[in-house]
Amino acid sequence: MIHGYDPRTGEPVGEPFEEATDTDVDAAVRAADAAGRAWRAMSAAERADVLDAVGDALTAQVEELWAAGDAETALGEVRLRGEVARAAGQFKLFAKVLRDGAYAGAVIDHARPDATPPAPDVRRMNHPLPGVVGVFAASNFPFAFSVAGGDTASALAAGTPVVVKAHPAHPRTSELSASVIRSALPDPALLGVVHGMDAGRFLVQHPLVSAVGFTGSIPGGKAIQKLIDERDTPIPFYGELGSVNPVVVLPSALKGDVAALAKAYAASLTLGVGQFCTSPGLVFVPDDEGLRGAIAEAVAGSSGGPMLSGRISEGFAGGVERLAGLASVLAEGKPGPGPWGATPRVFVTDLASFADALPLSAEECFGPASIVVTYQDPALLPDVLARIPGSLTATVHATDPGEAGDVAAVLRRTAGRLIWNGWPTGVAVNWSMHHGGPWPASTSPAHTSVGASAIARWLTPVAYQDWPEELLPDELREANPLGIPRRVDGRLEV
Repeated sequence: MIHGYDPRTGEPVGEPFEEATDTDVDAAVRAADAAGRAWRAMSAAERADVLDAVGDALTAQVEELWAAGDAETALGEVRLRGEVARAAGQFKLFAKVLRDGAYAGAVIDHARPDATPPAPDVRRMNHPLPGVVGVFAASNFPFAFSVAGGDTASALAAGTPVVVKAHPAHPRTSELSASVIRSALPDPALLGVVHGMDAGRFLVQHPLVSAVGFTGSIPGGKAIQKLIDERDTPIPFYGELGSVNPVVVLPSALKGDVAALAKAYAASLTLGVGQFCTSPGLVFVPDDEGLRGAIAEAVAGSSGGPMLSGRISEGFAGGVERLAGLASVLAEGKPGPGPWGATPRVFVTDLASFADALPLSAEECFGPASIVVTYQDPALLPDVLARIPGSLTATVHATDPGEAGDVAAVLRRTAGRLIWNGWPTGVAVNWSMHHGGPWPASTSPAHTSVGASAIARWLTPVAYQDWPEELLPDELREANPLGIPRRVDGRLEV
């Protein structure tokens, strides 16, 4: 049985849910696959209308949704209302993506009979993957990266049905989210939800599952990849895994408001009890007593909170123990309440010692803990930064852009999103966002799990050579009846 728990007390919440059997998973996948045939046959404009309706349904049920989420995550009303709004916004963003039409990647090269050799008429566009997309919900975002998350929204937008393996930390929230989304779908079977670790294994290896999306830990991602490797037919795996999100404070930043910089760091570190995939786990700072003191004061004034689950709390304790063996404690905040309460902790070490302890010193500690790495010569930073594993983000703080050239060149190869004079927590859901990065940040750094481009994971190109006009998709017909952007004979037409 799968039971949700209140992180504030450690006590169970509501009734438990049955773990799905192989038969249950098979039924959900086959029902989704059958429903997907009609879903793919709908026009992009028709699917866009459905996605808008899903967004409206989530918004209309925000009161029930946030309350259910809070009971199982203790993330609070303000955070969870905002997250429901983000989830609804993701569906509406992909409605705009479909209406825009550029996602189809339509390309036309007309025949050239006078060429040597003669060139045929070739037209290419993206189509939805066959079968079903399997999605593994995340623990830390019960809406935005769960059943109502970006993987679900982008896959449905692409034209592919979804079966979600719900996260055990918020089962009731998952079921409620699914119910709200299904109320706006033309066929409820387009979205399946299953519970249990064994259900996840069977989902990954089901022959009708054509791709998997995952947000979670490195061990979890490796386990899924192993299951995929055992399949008769390989499928793509889009996993978002561990990330330490290095922040580099350059000497010119000391000319600014150091106290404000330190407070912003502490706020980013403790946001959501540090349970963000973009939490700043490493901060490289000049060896400056004033800055270290400001950081210590800011962290000491911070407070922890209850972590999402007992398992995550245990993992955080182990991570803190590892960090304590690598660096000295710089400051501690106030402990969080409840049996899974976390205490913010920041450790400090010098650049040489940090480098000697790699790669262990650059492993993610999921929760409100971080290492401050002091340096005396910024010229030594690039070589050390180049040895850090891939991250979702990398940040530079400086008042002199010219000072950041060598560091920026390294970080560009290290992370999928570069931030200037800001903090990594918080990911905008828009057309330009890239939420991915080199391993272990993600399994496919060319793709994103947030933003309009997330739809590309669930699409596959098909080229039509000398195909009759009446058999071509509307996106590739000569008259461009949909009015979408296309590249024709090498020139972009919009």
